Amino acid sequence: MNPAITRKEFLTAAGAVALLGALKGNASPLEASAPLSDARATAPKILLVVAHPDDEYAFAATIYRAARELGGTVDQIVITDGGGGYRYSTLAEKLYGYPLEGQAGGRDNLVRIRREETLAAGRILGVRNHLFLEQKDAGFTLDPDEGMKKLWDCPKIVSCISALLKAEDYQFVFTLLPTLETHGHHTAATVLALQAVEALPAAVRPAVLGADPAPANQEPLAFSRNPRFPITQLWNGAPVFEFDRRAAFGFEKALNYQIVVNWMIAEHKSQGLFQTDSNKHDLERYWLFHAGGSGSLESSKSLFAALRG
Repeated sequence: MNPAITRKEFLTAAGAVALLGALKGNASPLEASAPLSDARATAPKILLVVAHPDDEYAFAATIYRAARELGGTVDQIVITDGGGGYRYSTLAEKLYGYPLEGQAGGRDNLVRIRREETLAAGRILGVRNHLFLEQKDAGFTLDPDEGMKKLWDCPKIVSCISALLKAEDYQFVFTLLPTLETHGHHTAATVLALQAVEALPAAVRPAVLGADPAPANQEPLAFSRNPRFPITQLWNGAPVFEFDRRAAFGFEKALNYQIVVNWMIAEHKSQGLFQTDSNKHDLERYWLFHAGGSGSLESSKSLFAALRG
């Protein structure tokens, strides 16, 4: 199952722990963070924090491998309602039977459809639960302050993330790498996730990794932090971790994880331009943030060793 929970439902429940207990039947205690044992590395527990429906693309193959093949647990927080992604929705209008391309007529239809698409993509990747916080998506911007200072209820977003972190004992938080060139909402989502992690006692913080997919022939970005947000400082000496979507398996090694990524892309049919990302990126790359717990580096090394098999 992939329960879909709105921000209102989340915040009006008797606390996040009670809500998660209702979803799972129990709630995990908050325990000290430590490098993963072999068992925990091969069944990781991961929280995705993203700004938009379809942002899970950046780690789609990693999540499929972790959840479907290693038996891990993956939950996802989607901060915005995705209503700003209407500009390339023409193809999907005939499929869904609703006007989608246009701020005035299509926004309500698009918000509902993008939520359904995210749930469908999550079923493919193995995402257990989704939390939709339904903050406004006004469209593309390079300015993180648009979301953080003008559109979103940031204290409540951080509160939701913090409640999940305390209740669920995630070993990892995945978000997007907050470069100066990325969508401002992506940067804002990452900063809010890091704030929630940094507010925890140091001993119980998960490892936090920022993802950026790339072609194999492209060198890793020279990123150390976003200068506007010191909290985005990377872990000193940590490598750039990678998962290769081209990793071959199956009969005569004819299959690879690009197939899974393309399945996930195809579920987001309202995002017409997104469909052109099929087979575009070979690698899912991850940078480790300094805000995580003391065992973050060793835990991350163990995780990616397990992912490589």
